[in-house]
Amino acid sequence: MPRGKRRAPEIGDNMDGQSKRARTSYTSIATQQSSRRHIRAEDGFSQKRCLAWFHEYTTPDEPETLGPDGMEKFCEDIGVEPENIVMLVLAYKMGATQMGFFSQQEWLKGLTDLECDSTAKMVVKLDYLRSILNDPNSFKSIYRYAYDFAKDSDQRSMDIVTAKAMLQLLLGKHWTLYPQFAQFLEQSKYKVINKDQWCNILEFSRTICIDLSNYDIDGAWPVMLDEFVEWLRLQRGLVIVSSGSS
Repeated sequence: MPRGKRRAPEIGDNMDGQSKRARTSYTSIATQQSSRRHIRAEDGFSQKRCLAWFHEYTTPDEPETLGPDGMEKFCEDIGVEPENIVMLVLAYKMGATQMGFFSQQEWLKGLTDLECDSTAKMVVKLDYLRSILNDPNSFKSIYRYAYDFAKDSDQRSMDIVTAKAMLQLLLGKHWTLYPQFAQFLEQSKYKVINKDQWCNILEFSRTICIDLSNYDIDGAWPVMLDEFVEWLRLQRGLVIVSSGSS
């Protein structure tokens, strides 16, 4: 069957078609503009959204404090363990003063700086937070911060159990002599570590050779580190004698 001729549009039909196309085009443009505005709003940092996110982890009794239960849920949401070192870096960025707790003020301070107001944005920032540890000066600042952050606020020194856990977290993967130092602490008389000892442990880990050849017994090291070097040399001497006699 031959194809019939297309009916020539009447003036009214043409106007209606143009009007429909115009309305469709306008609606499409408006939708795109609205969508772009929505994306910009979502991508930009919102303090209101940040506060609402904070309150997902607080309780009605303490609405301005994120405590241990909330911290556990927060860590679960962003996919890290509470003991992960990235949480220490995040606490440092917030200026948090007590381990296991974030105040509303600390939360806003740190997350405004990081421009995070949602779980998704926080997850994206985790690699950046880890990368901060690669800078020696930043690592030193975080290491020193960790002392006051982790110790009991009413104590001048850090108890040895907490100290060993924090040293493992901060130096366990980077200091070759850390396993021996942990053994030394385990059998030593020390029940606490003061801040001078804490700071010098980092300097020792960075400057003293694994064979201890550049350790100066007459240097300004704390007695604890003198005792560690003496203990380790003795241990190595015993190992040599033992292996030679077998």
